[in-house]
Amino acid sequence: MGLRVLLMLIGALLCLGGTQGNAADYPSKVITIIVPFSAGGPSDTIARLLAQTMSAPLKTQVIVENVAGAGGTIGAARVAQAPPDGYTLFVHHIGHATAPALYRKLTYSPITDFEPIGLINDGAMTLVARKDFPVKTLKELIAHVKANKDKVNLANAGVGSASHLAGLLFMTEIETDLTTIPYKGTGPAMNDLLGGQVDFMIDQTTNTTSHIKAGKIQVYAVTTPQRLPSMPEVPTMHEAGLPNYRMTVWHALYAPKGTPKPVIDTLSKALQDALKDPNLKQRYSELGAEGVAQDRATPEALRAHLKTEIDKWGPIIKKAGVYAD
Repeated sequence: MGLRVLLMLIGALLCLGGTQGNAADYPSKVITIIVPFSAGGPSDTIARLLAQTMSAPLKTQVIVENVAGAGGTIGAARVAQAPPDGYTLFVHHIGHATAPALYRKLTYSPITDFEPIGLINDGAMTLVARKDFPVKTLKELIAHVKANKDKVNLANAGVGSASHLAGLLFMTEIETDLTTIPYKGTGPAMNDLLGGQVDFMIDQTTNTTSHIKAGKIQVYAVTTPQRLPSMPEVPTMHEAGLPNYRMTVWHALYAPKGTPKPVIDTLSKALQDALKDPNLKQRYSELGAEGVAQDRATPEALRAHLKTEIDKWGPIIKKAGVYAD
């Protein structure tokens, strides 16, 4: 019995020493960032630019793997079950905060199954309509949809998408329920908006800016507190008539729960260094996705922000009675 206890103690000490050694030597191999959406979308672009830039301060290659499906929950579940060694990370957007309210059978907790590393960016959205929609300002749009709520429709990129959430918030703010048309992605929704088959939608600047500048769709407002440098002529929702409407499609970086603090600290520092890189700043700005300030690219800031977003969106989603299986 004494020998067994001694062997157990030795084993425990060896494991502890190995963990400390791994953390001290971190990173010593390729790091993979899981993106829970298909390649080519806004989240994928944000993550790939970040991975490329973080490779320098980490002195190792950082790659992106797409694990799409079920509104991002398949990729999230995979990361939640990954070894907590700092070699499998996770980039997700606002959907990480809305998943608990949207999915009745969620197999993980965004709060307790992940270690926050830091926020990455805030992305703007735009309220846009088909080119021949018969109103020219946001105030006119609100009056029109209230008076014709059974005749107009609001498109989105699917249940749980950023455009879906933005639409729910819009209906909450104007206190009017509208006919919504969910699509399987932003591409099909935008195609029908361009073709005049749907009336309006709220979507990320990464998907709308080129069409706005080409005059193919109308734009009424941006959802950020300030106007965008890329479209300075477009007013904010606040300026245009909805003073309480504010929404950004933020992205953040996470690791599996239990990842050692020294590893989290190393990753957070690398994230902060990457966000100071002039090239990354420019690329994000071109996408309408401004990198966050240094004090927000921290575990503490992300932990607080995630809880605030969960508390904000839960009641809105539950009131709308929207669920995804």
